[in-house]
Amino acid sequence: MGAIEDIYADLDADVPEPEFREAVERKVEEMGGLADEETAAMLIAHELSDDEIEGVADIEPGMEEAAFAAKVLRIGELRTFERDDEDREGRVVNLDVADETGHIRVAFWDDHAEAAVEELEAGDVLKIAGQPREGYNGLEVSASDAQPADIDIDVDLDEADSIGGLSLGQSDVSLTGIVLDTDSVRTFDRDDGSEGRVSNLTLGDETGRVRVTLWDDQTELVEELSPGTTVELVDAYVRERNGDLELHLNDRSSLDEVEADVEYVAETTPIGALEIDTTADIGGVVRSADPKRTFDRDDGSEGQVRNLRIQDDSGDIRVALWGEKADRDLGPGDEVQFTDVEIQDGWQDDLEASAGWQASIIALGSESTTRTAETDGAEESGSTGLDAFSGDGDPSSEGDEPAATDDQSADDAAPAATDDQSADDAAPGEPIEFTGTVVQAGDPVVLDNGTETMRVETSVDVHLGEEVTARGPASDGRLDADDIV
Repeated sequence: MGAIEDIYADLDADVPEPEFREAVERKVEEMGGLADEETAAMLIAHELSDDEIEGVADIEPGMEEAAFAAKVLRIGELRTFERDDEDREGRVVNLDVADETGHIRVAFWDDHAEAAVEELEAGDVLKIAGQPREGYNGLEVSASDAQPADIDIDVDLDEADSIGGLSLGQSDVSLTGIVLDTDSVRTFDRDDGSEGRVSNLTLGDETGRVRVTLWDDQTELVEELSPGTTVELVDAYVRERNGDLELHLNDRSSLDEVEADVEYVAETTPIGALEIDTTADIGGVVRSADPKRTFDRDDGSEGQVRNLRIQDDSGDIRVALWGEKADRDLGPGDEVQFTDVEIQDGWQDDLEASAGWQASIIALGSESTTRTAETDGAEESGSTGLDAFSGDGDPSSEGDEPAATDDQSADDAAPAATDDQSADDAAPGEPIEFTGTVVQAGDPVVLDNGTETMRVETSVDVHLGEEVTARGPASDGRLDADDIV
C-alpha cells in the first residue's frame, strides 16, 4: 500500500476513498507545491478526524500536528529573513488567535504569510492545522494550512485588548492602562558573567490589573513613570509566575505615556472577612503608622520593615511593609490598596497582612468608587470608602506623623488638641473645635489630625478618609458634637 492508502486506512471518518483522494489533490494545488501528496493527505485526515483537539488550551508542545478553530485577534507585521543555503528570501507573519479556552500565536510562512496579511482581518475565524512548538515567547503553532471556517467562536475583540482578556501564551499584546505602582531597578548576574537589570510596575484598567516585568534597557522606563500616569504598552507577551499572569517586555516592546480615559476600580476583600494563610487584596484608610525599623538577616544583610494599621467598614488590620516598601510615604488618613498580601497569624493572635516583594501598594485618588469583592460566608460590607484610580486623578498623598502605635488603638490614643489649646487643658465640658480625617466611621467616630486623635459622639453620617470639623463640649478625650461640617 502507498502512503495515501495507509493514511486513508487509519482515517476514522465516513468518507469514500475517491472523495478523500480528490480532497488531497485540491490541498496540494491550494498549497502551491509547498506540500506533497502525503503531507496533504495527513492534513485532510486531521480535518476529517473525529478526535482533533477540542480547543486551544489542549495544544501542547511535542504534538506532531494540531488542528483547531480560532478567531483572529491581531495580525502582526510581515517580516523577511534570509534562509540558510537558499537564494530566495523567507517571509513570516505572526497572528494571535483565540477560542473560548485560550490564546496562541500562529506563524504563517512565505505565500501563506502574504495571503494572511492581504486577506485576513481581526475577527475572522479560521480552521488551522500546524505543528506546535516552543517559540521565542512561548508555545506557538507553525501553520501548514488555514482555511476560513463558518464557526461561532465567543471571543470579544475589545476584551482582547484589556488586562482582563489576557491569557497564557498570548503575545504581541497591546493595551492602555494606568500605572498603579512601580518598583526599583534590581541587578543580577547572568550565567555568562554579564550584569542584567530587572524592574516591575503594576498596570490597571477597567477590567483588572497586571504586573509588568521590564528587562535591561527597558527598566529605565520605570524611573520615568509615576503612579497615575496613563501609558500604552505595545508588543508584550504573557508569562505565568506563581500561578499569576504577568506581562513581559523585550527589546521590541514599547511603553509610552499617552492621553487616554482609563479608570482602574480597586476590588478588595473586606478586612473582617480575611482568613489566615491566604493571599488577598485589601484596602482602607491608614489609621496609624509606626516608624521604620531595620534588622539583621541570617545571611548578614540588613532588612527593614514598617507597620501600618488600616481600616475599612468591616474592621482593621496591621500591615507589615517589607524591604523598599517600608520607604513608602504613607500616613494616617491616606487611602490605599494593598494587592497580593499574605494573611498571617500576627501579634496577640491577631491577623496580620504581610506586603512582600510580590505585593503592590496603590495610593488611591478621589475620582470615583471602589468595589468590595463578595466573599463566601462573609457579610457584604459594601464600599470600603476608597476611591478608584483614574488617569485624570492624583493618586499621591503626603504622609503624616503616626497617630498611634500598633499596640495602641485610636480609641486609646492621646486626646487631640485644637489650634489654641489641648483637650487636656480645657475644662471638662468646655466647647472646643477639632478638625481631622475620619479614620473610624463607626460609634464613636474617630478623627485624626496627623498627630492626635479625637473620639466624637455624633449621629451624623461620615465616611472614612473624609476631613471634617467637629464642635462641642469635650471631656476625657471625647467630644460630644453639637455640629459637624
